[in-house]
Amino acid sequence: MAAQKGKDLLIKIQDGTGYTTVAGLRTRRLAFNAQSVDITHAESAGRWRELLEGAGVKRASIAGRGLFKDAASDALVRQTFFDGAVKTYQIIVPDFGSVTGPFQISNLEFAGEHDGEVTYEIALESAGALTFAAV
Repeated sequence: MAAQKGKDLLIKIQDGTGYTTVAGLRTRRLAFNAQSVDITHAESAGRWRELLEGAGVKRASIAGRGLFKDAASDALVRQTFFDGAVKTYQIIVPDFGSVTGPFQISNLEFAGEHDGEVTYEIALESAGALTFAAV
């Protein structure tokens, strides 16, 4: 895969009729994690740790930081947070594919300097099974 523009990594939220891109983001991050289950015992070969294949909890997290633009997507994100709703999101990774599934906003912060723009940070945690579609 060749180098890609960071601005092409998109976070989209389902708005009832389709997906709306979360506006104003300058940085975005998608992380996958899998909890391991340690099954090491007294007779493990050489006392090396052993892990149980296919066990443990998988999760994904999304984070972003950007400019407050007062766009329709900003209102949708704010309302989703205050409702504590789990919504379907789609993350587009250029030349890789898309990840789609339920996420809940776990953090929403707004900040501003007296001589600068209003910015926000958002964090989401997966809330169910995710699907991956390759490009």
